[in-house]
Amino acid sequence: MSQGYAIELYFDPALENQVLKAWNVLARRQISSQLIEIESRPHITLFSTPYIEPTKLESIVKNFASKQEPLPLSFSAIGTFPSDKNVLFLAPVPTLSLLQFQSQLCDAMKKEGIEIGDEYKADSWIPHCSVAQEVPKTRMAEAFCVLRDLKLPVNGYAMDIGLVEFSPVREHFSFMLGNTIDA
Repeated sequence: MSQGYAIELYFDPALENQVLKAWNVLARRQISSQLIEIESRPHITLFSTPYIEPTKLESIVKNFASKQEPLPLSFSAIGTFPSDKNVLFLAPVPTLSLLQFQSQLCDAMKKEGIEIGDEYKADSWIPHCSVAQEVPKTRMAEAFCVLRDLKLPVNGYAMDIGLVEFSPVREHFSFMLGNTIDA
């Protein structure tokens, strides 16, 4: 049974490999391997909801992606949320272009009658790329130290946008940014 749906922003191969390196180091040290186990892909979540009809989003996302260009990203900080899920993440510099990208996507969905939850509204959204989930509290400090060894910042581009169902992660569709040609 599905736990939900998310629109995710995906990276160029070099940046994706940098994030995967963090996932793999944390898994080898037996700190957290959940993102690997659920077959996730490194990403920034732009929107999430418990239920939506994927076909309703496909044309919205395809049209939106065709009007965008690859987006420069720089992950420059490590963070966590104050919740029991013990998530660790890489935080991108919250550039105006990244914040507008997410806000414009939500605006396009609102125009089609899709409700945007509070945590994805423009003044609440916290851009992040999860690198670990369900980290044991006793190992949080160790996990932070492992991530500090990544030599931040890591830079690259957001290249694709897609819809996934989770968990485990199953992609419904994805589109390259700026690609106006149907494959």
